[in-house]
Amino acid sequence: MTLAATTLDSPVGTLTLVASAVGLVAVLWEGDDPLRVRLGPLVEDAAHPVLVEATRQLRAYFDGRLTAFDLPLDMRGTDFQKSVWAALLAIPYGETRSYGAIARAIGRPTASRAVGAANGRNPLSIVAPCHRVVGTGGGLTGFAGGLEAKALLLALERRGGELPFE
Repeated sequence: MTLAATTLDSPVGTLTLVASAVGLVAVLWEGDDPLRVRLGPLVEDAAHPVLVEATRQLRAYFDGRLTAFDLPLDMRGTDFQKSVWAALLAIPYGETRSYGAIARAIGRPTASRAVGAANGRNPLSIVAPCHRVVGTGGGLTGFAGGLEAKALLLALERRGGELPFE
């Protein structure tokens, strides 16, 4: 099945938004490893209704006017991955959780490493806020968009939408 795609210039680089007829499938980073999120063929379609709304909401997020996304999502992964990604959606704006806290939240308290692996494969960056997951001591850990982008997103949220750069 062919998916619709468009790009969005953002403060953290050019993002590629991907949607199906069901909902948003992915928010990919510039230079994202194609093996991290396998999607199949993409067709440019900036007028796709899900992509139009995702673009609007992401711009509002970067402008500090949106703290929670309200988009139809088409999560594609294993049941375990989907449970981790759903737990990401529950992390409030401006807060962080450890991998262990996510593991406990999904009822798998010894699965911190597996949570980390699922977090790394999260296709819905920013929308399913994997940037809000940090190491046990609060340190920044791996992020598909790079640690600088992760730090910028967390700073954006801590400052209530005021970008920490410009």
